[in-house]
Amino acid sequence: MLIFNQNVTDFVSSLFLIIIYTVKLCNIYLTGVSGYWLCMLIVSENLFWCGVLASKANLVFVTIERYLKVVHRKIKLRKWMIYSALAFAWISGFVHGLALAFGTSDVINGVCYGYVIWKSRVSQLAYGIWTFLSLYVFILTIFIFCYWRILIVIRRQASVMAGHSTAGPSTAQAQSNQIQSSIIKTMILVSVCYAICDLPLQVHYLILNVHANLTLLDSVHYAAVFFSFFYYCANPFIYATKFDPVKRIMLRLIPCKKNSVQPIESLEMSVSRRVATRTAQ
Repeated sequence: MLIFNQNVTDFVSSLFLIIIYTVKLCNIYLTGVSGYWLCMLIVSENLFWCGVLASKANLVFVTIERYLKVVHRKIKLRKWMIYSALAFAWISGFVHGLALAFGTSDVINGVCYGYVIWKSRVSQLAYGIWTFLSLYVFILTIFIFCYWRILIVIRRQASVMAGHSTAGPSTAQAQSNQIQSSIIKTMILVSVCYAICDLPLQVHYLILNVHANLTLLDSVHYAAVFFSFFYYCANPFIYATKFDPVKRIMLRLIPCKKNSVQPIESLEMSVSRRVATRTAQ
C-alpha cells in the first residue's frame, strides 16, 4: 500500500508540474483575489512542492516499513498504522507547503514572488538549515541505516537457507525471495536516485538562505531544479518497469486487461504462510 502510494505521490507531483508550467507560459498578469490564489497555488509552484513533501514523507515510511518487515519480523504492522502513515504523508506535505507559501509569497505589481518574502533574516536562515537537515540529511541517514541492516539480514538468511537445503529452495521460498528481492532492489534504486538528484537543489537552497545577498547564476539554479524535477518525474517509470507488483496493479487498472492480481501485501502474507508451513513440516 505504501509503495503504491509512493508511486501516486510522484505521479501527482509530475502532473502538478505540467499544470504549473503550462500556466507560467501563459504569462498571466496577476490581479485581485484570483491572481493572489493563482500565485499561492500555481505560479509559486506550491502544489508541486506539496506533492514533493508528501512523497519524501511517504518514502521514509516505506523504508521503515521494509526495515520492520525484514529485520524485526515479530513486530506486526496493523492496517490502521499503514493508513495513518498514508494520511500523515499527504497532510504533512500540504500543511508544510501551504504554510510556507502563504508566509513567504506575495503578488507585487502583477508578478508572483514565491518563497522570497521573509519576516526576518533569522527565520530565513533557520528554515534553510532546518530544511537541509530534515529533508535531506535525516532522510538519507534513514536510507543508509535501514537498507544496510536489511541487506545484512537478507545475506544472513540466504546463508542459513543454503546450509539447510541440499535439494534447493522450495517453490514458496523461491517466490518469497523473489518478491523480497524485487522490493528491496527497487527501493534502493529509488533511494539512490533521490540522494543524487535532490542534493544539488538542497545545497543550492541552503546557500541562498544562508547567504541571502549572494547572487548565483541562473544556469546553476535551473540545473539544480532540473535534477530534482527529473527524479520525481522518473519515479513512476522506475516503479512501473522495475517493480513487478506495481506493474501488475497498473495492468489491472486497464479495462481491457483481465489479470487476477493479488495486492502486494496479500501476496507477501500468502507466501510467508506457505514458507512457514513448509518449514514446520
